[in-house]
Amino acid sequence: MALLFIGSTVADVVIRLPQLPYTGDDVHITSQQVSLGGCAYNAYHTARLTGLTDCTLFSPVGTGVWGDWVRRALADRRVQTAVPPVDAPNGCCYCLVEPNGERTFMCEHGAEYAFRPEWFDALTGDYGGVYVCGLEIEEPTGEVILDWLEQHPPRRLYFAPGPRLMHIPPRKMARLMELHAVFHMNEAEICHFTRSQDVSQAAHMLQTLTQSDVIVTLGERGAYVLHDDEEAIIPGVPARVVDTIGAGDAHIGAVMAFEAADVPLVEAVRRANAVSAAVVSQNGAELSKEKYEAIEARRFY
Repeated sequence: MALLFIGSTVADVVIRLPQLPYTGDDVHITSQQVSLGGCAYNAYHTARLTGLTDCTLFSPVGTGVWGDWVRRALADRRVQTAVPPVDAPNGCCYCLVEPNGERTFMCEHGAEYAFRPEWFDALTGDYGGVYVCGLEIEEPTGEVILDWLEQHPPRRLYFAPGPRLMHIPPRKMARLMELHAVFHMNEAEICHFTRSQDVSQAAHMLQTLTQSDVIVTLGERGAYVLHDDEEAIIPGVPARVVDTIGAGDAHIGAVMAFEAADVPLVEAVRRANAVSAAVVSQNGAELSKEKYEAIEARRFY
């Protein structure tokens, strides 16, 4: 089953600091670096890393300092996006990382978040699994993505709404639910969205609306899965947290790749837990081939 990843590829400016600043503060940062990121790219990179299926990145790349940087970074990795070059400046994402590894994002959205209907005409593959992120759906051109999905409904639609899910207009969320999207969220997001204090109750409420599976990441505790009428908590893999950038993206990318290879959902999530544990134990979201192979050699335990 071929996979399609619709969304952004950006430059992550990762800034490590002792604490988040307050108004009028003057904070000395610990370090800074620029790395390749973006929710769609992170998920695509992880799925591609497994080597289990064909993966297509459908991500606009614009111009300017950040667009040029992203284009070079993709070329270095021999990655081509199915979207033609865009004559508009790229934005970037500033990632503030505290000593406990928690991240806070400050994003400038540019060409990488604006989709055009004619770009989708180039998609001729049979994509059994499609990834979309809430950030792109929130944008006005999210309607373009939804229109294409409704015209070409995939066998399996994976939706990662992210922390800004409450900013997505209800009608757009309803359209995703009508496509039976598999929602992939963290515990805080699903409880906030459903106004529930209990993950199981929240997942069942969401499943009623989507008629599809629900995956909830639980941090170091692992992940919760609701599949049909069966629910399970899959334990996490212990890790020393360096930063949490891209952990959720890597998790859903791994789940998609394993499911594409006919691995049952619960087992796919168990393996994805190991992948995301490796991501949080390093700087940045991009797991190397060597680190992935080390996880694989341990049979994902």
